[in-house]
Amino acid sequence: MKLDHVGIAVANLSRALARWQPLLGTPTGPPEEVPSNRVRVLFLSAGGSEVELVEPLGADSPVAKFLERRGEGVHHLAFRVPDVDAALAELIARGERVVDTKSRPGARGHRVGFAHPTAFGGVLVEYVEGA
Repeated sequence: MKLDHVGIAVANLSRALARWQPLLGTPTGPPEEVPSNRVRVLFLSAGGSEVELVEPLGADSPVAKFLERRGEGVHHLAFRVPDVDAALAELIARGERVVDTKSRPGARGHRVGFAHPTAFGGVLVEYVEGA
């Protein structure tokens, strides 16, 4: 399993890019809306993985609620897996809580699924399917 990216919740994508671009360089692509998560995201390369800046699309977005409670900062760790549904099923079989019982559309055309933070000691974990 490989670290795919670190998700950082931000209130404003443009302001966050101005902070992160001097450290990480040019984004790997344009901003993308992810309707299944109600966010707009932008990826920057970070060695063998990436940093994902995550901006809520509205007050009903889970990321908006995260920002209200905790402010900007690390939101999740994402790991690349060959099969998101199998990874989620394995967690469920172990009795762990999950946010998603099945994969859903994520950024860049990947299938994704989230484990509940209680499954990993308070860390929200995203599984990302694909190369």
